[in-house]
Amino acid sequence: MAPKCVQKAILLAKLVAYGFRVLFSGANRALWAKSFALTAPATIQPIDASEVKNVVVVGAAFAGYFAARSLAATLPRDGRYRLIIIEPNSHFNFTWVLPRFCVVEGHEHKAFIPYTPDFFAQAPPGMVQWVRDRVVSVGKHSVVLRDGDEIAYEYLLIATGSTVANGLPSRVGSESRENGIAILQATQARIKAASRVVIAGGGAAGVELATDAKERYPEKSITLVHSRQSVMHRFGPELQKGAMDALRQLGVDLILGEKVDPESADGKFITLASGRQVECDCFFNCTGQKPASGLMADIAPGAIAPSGHIRVKPTLQIDDDSLPNVFVCGDVADVQAVNPNSRIAGRQAEIAADNIVLAARGKPFAYTYKPEWGDEVIKLTVGLNRSITDIWDGQAELMFTHQEADPALMCGRAWQSLGAKPFEDTGDYPR
Repeated sequence: MAPKCVQKAILLAKLVAYGFRVLFSGANRALWAKSFALTAPATIQPIDASEVKNVVVVGAAFAGYFAARSLAATLPRDGRYRLIIIEPNSHFNFTWVLPRFCVVEGHEHKAFIPYTPDFFAQAPPGMVQWVRDRVVSVGKHSVVLRDGDEIAYEYLLIATGSTVANGLPSRVGSESRENGIAILQATQARIKAASRVVIAGGGAAGVELATDAKERYPEKSITLVHSRQSVMHRFGPELQKGAMDALRQLGVDLILGEKVDPESADGKFITLASGRQVECDCFFNCTGQKPASGLMADIAPGAIAPSGHIRVKPTLQIDDDSLPNVFVCGDVADVQAVNPNSRIAGRQAEIAADNIVLAARGKPFAYTYKPEWGDEVIKLTVGLNRSITDIWDGQAELMFTHQEADPALMCGRAWQSLGAKPFEDTGDYPR
């Protein structure tokens, strides 16, 4: 085996090559979209309503929203196609900052980015339709909304992501910005009023919440309980050690190799699986994210994996030959991603959208998704002013620490990337 320094050098070279591939792919797709926009009609041509075909996107988080933008830019503009986006939330929830905003006050509104028509600037007028509602069932040719309306589709893209039963710090658990802000503020107040906080789960959300809470309130007892012998166990050993060291340096109490019984929390104690009791007047469960695949369970039960993900073909079509016009991308797709993130969701969004456009143009599918180690690069905050960026290919590992000056982390850039001006709320997407 090559010395560790040689392995790291090879990994760095691979990372540079990966970065160039991503840049080239992005530039190539942007050029394709620009070329299409220049050569296609500027406006949709009139057509009989009975001939209109809908491309329906269910879910507008990282996967669905970016897939919709790609579709809006490249679907045929001869009047045959309409793009319909169905999303129950009033605003895009920037989930990466939720652990931070559970602790730090005054920034919670920044987690809710307004959906805006500017995001679809390359689409001709009249092509994109926004529906703020929730899909409750899927058929072979249509979807049914919570309000009872039925929308037919020619192509369907499922991008429903993942859910948690316990809400914050992983998900807000509300469809409205106003209520979401109130929930975050109530969570801040809970932590501020608590003396002994217990957090279950040593993944990214648990580590970030624990380190932020301990640095913000050093006088409080913050305990992190994790079922494995190291936090961040799905990542490389250097990140595991870096996270463990950060937790201990801040004074977070670690209980490893144990599980929590969430139902046992009574405001004074919480009980572990071993029977041990831990003092606790504020509990957060950072375990149990599950893919939101329920919509497809009835129509395609054989495509639901034991994990709850939806099985897909390399083209990102659902793995059910009776539904060739249904695609799946993002956290809900069974693509064997060890650590799902927005980067992986975005790559799948591009591929699913491109294949739908090819089909709409009467051409065979040309794009397939294959997981890449570079997609799982992670940036983990370990306190209010410090973060770790980690790159691991299963053999070698590179880890970098950074000082974080902005308490709101990447919010401003996220708003800009979604076509919104930081931090001006424009309200719901216009209907």
